[in-house]
Amino acid sequence: MLVLLWGLDGDSPLSEVRDQLNLLDVPTKFVDQRRVLETEIELVVGETVEGCIRIGNDSIDLGEVSAMYVRCYESARLPEIAATGPDSAAKQHAIQVDDILACWSELTSALVVNRFTASAANGSKPYQLEQIRGLGWGVPETLITTDADEARAFWKYHGEVIYKSVSGVRSRVSRLRAEHADRFADLSSCPTQFQQYIAGVDYRVHVVDDKVFACEVRCSADDYRYPENGAPDIRACTFTPDLEEKCRQMGAAMNLPLAGIDLRRTPQGEWYCFEVNPSPAFTYYEQITGQPISQAVALLLANAAPEYMPEARHGATSGSGRCGIKG
Repeated sequence: MLVLLWGLDGDSPLSEVRDQLNLLDVPTKFVDQRRVLETEIELVVGETVEGCIRIGNDSIDLGEVSAMYVRCYESARLPEIAATGPDSAAKQHAIQVDDILACWSELTSALVVNRFTASAANGSKPYQLEQIRGLGWGVPETLITTDADEARAFWKYHGEVIYKSVSGVRSRVSRLRAEHADRFADLSSCPTQFQQYIAGVDYRVHVVDDKVFACEVRCSADDYRYPENGAPDIRACTFTPDLEEKCRQMGAAMNLPLAGIDLRRTPQGEWYCFEVNPSPAFTYYEQITGQPISQAVALLLANAAPEYMPEARHGATSGSGRCGIKG
């Protein structure tokens, strides 16, 4: 058994999970993206998926990996790589390392937290919102438009409206106010997502396989990640068994062993879901509440449950092939 960690040295969730795995005496290997130019990968796909990663003098047999935790960014966008120029050998090397390791993560029979294919829905918030709606959750009425008149009509109809990015790139959620009206002309070149404002109390829920860690968040700001008057009040809380199970089912339906779910409960007791984050920065909540989220992730990786290792991924291609990159 070997757990593979992929990301940046110093990333808080990755570091905490790594520490928990060390406490459990679980063998781990770390693919540090800051050492991408030292990294060589060879991948062989046939009846099984085999390969090797070499980082300096360290060698990792991918056949020994039983689980992988992914917290990677685009290696080519690291400052030290980007500075070499858009067509540099260093940038091409970084891109190929990312691509080959990402391919392995999709083909391997090991548990991957989380696979890129499962995480991809978060790259389009409207698409993911339809997934959430299909799983039985309330979602706010939404308009995506480049038309200023449509935006004004939507605003007038709902009275209170928020706006945010359409993409999966982190953006600030803001209430639409009168002083924003003179910016509507910008919509023609920037598709924007407007949503009906839902009053209520925010909840952040982290689902780790069958474990549910819920937090109540109270804050006067439109987006509690950017508080205007002091830090938000975040407290661990307990959900009803039915609500916990509904959160578990959403994570499972989206093929996300680890998920960060953003909910809001209205004064009338209705639950709305805004987003499901496939790579949540859970340590922020863990440090405030004391909830053992990183330990739960580490245990999931250590146990590498068989249901996450479908045999169908063996021989995922009818032929065979070899690819690799060397520094």
